[in-house]
Amino acid sequence: MANAVSDRARFLPIDRNDLKARGWTECDIILITGDAYVDHPSYGTALIGRALEAGGYRVGVIAQPDWRKADDFLALGRPRLFFGISAGNLDSMVSNYTSSRKPRRTDDYSPGGKSGFRPNRATIVYTSKVKGLFLGVPVVIGGIEASLRRLAHYDYWEDKVRRSLLIDTKAEILAYGMAERQMVEIAKRLSMPATPGADTRGQRPALQRALDGIPGTVVVRRGVPSHGAAKGENAVEVPSFEEVSKDKEKFNLAFKLAYLESDPVRGRTIAQRHGDRFVIQYPPAAPLSTEEMDRIYALPFAYAWHPVYDRAGGVPGFETIRFSITSHRGCSAECSFCSLHAHQGRIIQSRSKGSILAEARKLAARPDFKGTITDIGGPTANLYGADCEFWTRQGACRAKQCMMPGKCGNLRLGYEKAVDLWRDVMKVPGVKHLFIQSGLRYDLLIDQASDDYLRALCAEHVSGRLKVAPEHCDPRVLALMNKPELGKYAKFEERFVRFSREAGKKQYLVNYWISAHPGAGISEAEDLAEYFHERNIRPEQIQDFLPLPMTVSGAMYWTGRHPFTGEPVRVARTHKEREAQRLKVQPKSPSRSLLKGGKERVSGKRKS
Repeated sequence: MANAVSDRARFLPIDRNDLKARGWTECDIILITGDAYVDHPSYGTALIGRALEAGGYRVGVIAQPDWRKADDFLALGRPRLFFGISAGNLDSMVSNYTSSRKPRRTDDYSPGGKSGFRPNRATIVYTSKVKGLFLGVPVVIGGIEASLRRLAHYDYWEDKVRRSLLIDTKAEILAYGMAERQMVEIAKRLSMPATPGADTRGQRPALQRALDGIPGTVVVRRGVPSHGAAKGENAVEVPSFEEVSKDKEKFNLAFKLAYLESDPVRGRTIAQRHGDRFVIQYPPAAPLSTEEMDRIYALPFAYAWHPVYDRAGGVPGFETIRFSITSHRGCSAECSFCSLHAHQGRIIQSRSKGSILAEARKLAARPDFKGTITDIGGPTANLYGADCEFWTRQGACRAKQCMMPGKCGNLRLGYEKAVDLWRDVMKVPGVKHLFIQSGLRYDLLIDQASDDYLRALCAEHVSGRLKVAPEHCDPRVLALMNKPELGKYAKFEERFVRFSREAGKKQYLVNYWISAHPGAGISEAEDLAEYFHERNIRPEQIQDFLPLPMTVSGAMYWTGRHPFTGEPVRVARTHKEREAQRLKVQPKSPSRSLLKGGKERVSGKRKS
């Protein structure tokens, strides 16, 4: 499909011709990404680039450079301030390999969906290339790959504990989380005349001092800071890389301590020794306010892939979000296998109705818009507008969770706001349909308080299928996943069918399932297969569990114990064990590679 926007001036510059067209001789900041350049707020490089541009900086983008030669890295010359490097919207190893460690044949974030455009461990490869070509230019690394590898971590593809990505890349600083605020602050500090950017022997200490103490960042220093960033609290030193790489109990202790401090309000600085240096993780950046969120999503995104990809047929990953709107960030669920809370945080950050309506009007005015907004959502669709009175003054609770074992009474859901938003979006001229495609937390939709939300959803905003994630049927496996018991799913399913019937519609649930999660063996796989058989569910695709860095499930997989309780956990570690579970639950289909992003869709159609 041809790109609807072909005017290069609407994009950030990607080569010297673009610089010349703007009258620039150089960029202040050059962003390098493992994804194709799509100028849409669902793509991290576009978000960061536009936020920096709004801060008054000249920003360029180098997308998917050929790491085997220098040409692509030289396309925009030397930046005045720094290079910002990201592997893209996914960890490059997840992009390149399946859970069976087999190469993927496609890449939705690359032109034409072709694989092979990004290297393994892209953040390391790109940074090494830049440092060899541009001596003395600071490098900032970020994105999901850097966020989840900011401390010593278990790496599934090498089956060992690796050092902090900051050590391996030798970058000056790592920005974790969504990072708009961090990146603008870094640019501001490096712009100050008293802080030279050149990395010479005499200037290095000044550069380090300039980058100290920024919330939501990680640095490497010779010593442990005596106080946490802006808190006056002592840093928490966790077991060293050398300790956690040899001792699995120390690994879980380091994981637990870092996890408990990962809060923007009550969190403290973490220090982890790597040899004769310390990796220093400052507490997360404060959540964005509604006003800040509104400003970011009002930035002049082109909402298109760059026209250089037109001949390749565009970027497939963009098609899934072309007419979608992000309404909020963060996830309070803390599912053990998921990395979202480690990247976006547990505190929900929502846009205003006015901001979302303004974006809906922009979508509806586009010549390629056919009348359907495919999604308004976030990590969990029904957490839009959610709030808690404690988040502002004390952060997310340390001793209890928002949703497990049941919804906390202090968590206020924004269902009335959501229904009101949907109603007004449907009034926007040109909008014929609005569907909710983001996954829903079904255990928040099983009581009368959710009736109006679920009734409106089923009547107007389901495209025929609705995504939910029961994941498994075994109680112990679900507990290890930190997911609700299946009885709540059954109650939700009954309500979904009833409200759909009331609306005169025949609609289905698309269920997400996981095979071979820690705690699951052959007997649990047999139980799941029996569950499918009894309900006439024919799963087309099932996720083989993938141990991601900085997840509770990843820690369980590596250590064989729960990192918080210390209880032993059975783990299917060999390919033979994992394949045996897959064949039990999906006997008529060959193993299929994961959808990128940590989950696979499963057809949950039931025979009527």
